[in-house]
Amino acid sequence: MSRADLSAPQGRGELRDRPQTARTRRTTFRATLLRNELLTTFRRWRTLALLAVLAAVPVLVGIAVKIETSDASSAGPGGGGGPAFISQITNNGLFLVFTALAATLPFFLPMAIGVVAGDAIAGEANSGTLRYLLVAPAGRGRLLLTKYATVVIFCLAATLVVAVSALTVGALLFPLGDLTTISGTQISFAEGLGRALLIALAVAASLIGVAALGLFVSTMTGSGIAAMATTVGLLITVQILDQIPQLHALQPYFFSHYWLSFADLMREPVYWDDLTRNLGLQALYAAVFGSAAWARFTAKDITA
Repeated sequence: MSRADLSAPQGRGELRDRPQTARTRRTTFRATLLRNELLTTFRRWRTLALLAVLAAVPVLVGIAVKIETSDASSAGPGGGGGPAFISQITNNGLFLVFTALAATLPFFLPMAIGVVAGDAIAGEANSGTLRYLLVAPAGRGRLLLTKYATVVIFCLAATLVVAVSALTVGALLFPLGDLTTISGTQISFAEGLGRALLIALAVAASLIGVAALGLFVSTMTGSGIAAMATTVGLLITVQILDQIPQLHALQPYFFSHYWLSFADLMREPVYWDDLTRNLGLQALYAAVFGSAAWARFTAKDITA
């Protein structure tokens, strides 16, 4: 057998392997880009400070309830959902998870998401690193998608920080056991933990619209502080508008309108209508403002 015969199949194999190798390299590059972005985001002192504040909220709520009920009195009248979960904390510490999420969702959680999302692109431009990021073979669309994925992961991380902190404090300060749902039925503690996880995921999903809005604002300016302030200002404005009775026709379209629908996961059976409306609304905001961010960023003249 000649050398040509030996080398021919090997050469054809190398040609067949090249597309697979290129795909592998692209996949590896995307994973590396996302990993580096996550490490950069979660190593910032600002991010750690935001997570610390979120973790402190359940601690303060739990201590306040413990002090208030130290004389064995009730924390308040029983309620249906949202902040009314506080009336059940003294009976079962797991309710502190629901209370803490209800307390942080209107302001603390979206503010943290707004800060991280608003700084995603504008912060890079302000520090002069955006142009160098685009020199790498990432592409503007891929970089923007990586930034958004990082913010969405932060949404989940921030929500879990609140939930885990609340569960820990609730276990230390109050008894744990079977739960009474909003509908008055009893469920086991294990099922209650499962519902707490579902509620945390629902709260995290409620923030993806805010993440897309903050990313869009971040593409509009080269100042990270301006982007963060604008995003947080929009969050506050929308929630104020959501409380004005005269705007009831528009309120179902505000991204914050169905945020507290996660309380329906504590019904038996679960009431899904408002939950699905919330998820659909968040997906719509993510699609609209994500597309707007892509259109703005891909056409933007990067000078920094």
